[in-house]
Amino acid sequence: MKTIKGPAIFLAQFLGDTLPFDNLAHLAGWAKGLGYEGIQVPCDPRLIDLEQAAKSDAYCNDLRRVVDDAGVCITELSTHLQGQLVAVHPAYDTLFDGFAAAHVRGDPKARTAWAIEQVGFAAVASKRLGLRAHVTFSGALAWPYLYPWPQRPQGLVEAAFDELARRWRPLLDAFDQAGVDVCYELHPGEDLHDGVTFDRFLAAVDNHPRANILFDPSHFMLQQLDYLQFIDIYHERIKAFHVKDAEFRPNGRQGAYGGYSGWVDRAGRFRSLGDGQIDFGAIFSKMAQYDFPGWAVLEWECALKHPEDGAREGAAYIREHIIRVADRAFDDFAGSSANGEEIRELLGIDR
Repeated sequence: MKTIKGPAIFLAQFLGDTLPFDNLAHLAGWAKGLGYEGIQVPCDPRLIDLEQAAKSDAYCNDLRRVVDDAGVCITELSTHLQGQLVAVHPAYDTLFDGFAAAHVRGDPKARTAWAIEQVGFAAVASKRLGLRAHVTFSGALAWPYLYPWPQRPQGLVEAAFDELARRWRPLLDAFDQAGVDVCYELHPGEDLHDGVTFDRFLAAVDNHPRANILFDPSHFMLQQLDYLQFIDIYHERIKAFHVKDAEFRPNGRQGAYGGYSGWVDRAGRFRSLGDGQIDFGAIFSKMAQYDFPGWAVLEWECALKHPEDGAREGAAYIREHIIRVADRAFDDFAGSSANGEEIRELLGIDR
């Protein structure tokens, strides 16, 4: 059995313009000071030049030196924003343009091509950095048609997933060549947001071995999906793990959809670790049971708590939940051995 690695922290929610959040070296040192052993690095130009990382071993060696000097390591690179732009429904063109490089904004075809190129760079960069997994979003073409009113035209969902697979298949092949798993965060707003949609996509890419999952139970809590059974079903495809808490407290006025309310006022909202309802004891037990090979990575999001408090508390919370797996069975002390003849005798087979 494997012991989960960690604690680690996703840097996206902390990146900013002031110390110690302004560059990779400062963020790595800050994370180490809080007790983290790893950092999940968003592919933001303030932290990493993806094209350079894809083309230069020297550049990647410099990146590794920065994090090594801080006493942490890179767990995965993240292209959540670039992955989102691989597939964008026209309804979201204006809102998502801000995720793209300035020179492709206002041009959906150029933006898609840029996003695909960036994710491709991430495959090679991950290989150069010695990483085994990469985290991202799938993007979405069918999301505006989630609720079937008015009735969806026959074939709409199938066409959306066929197109999503067409765009992602070459990228999955590129990651395969790099020896890196693509871990999609199953997330509302993405066409891959639960087990059914992941299965649709997996079928469309012929069960590609690099199409895998970033497990984040907070999104399943808000969908009222059984996140523990999800691990039982999909553990072979779970190759990355966001440790993020949430709560769901419906009432007589609102439920899962939240009535367009802001995060503070929603029935379902994200919380700092330990402040929500997710059973992380059971989750970490299942991860140990199924030999999860990766890192426990805090993704901090909370409607109430200050982010620095959430980050500080999160390191200790994850460390306390990581199960150091046993190297032998607990009842070995009472073990006995028997040869084949003795076993037959014990069972009374020859009587």
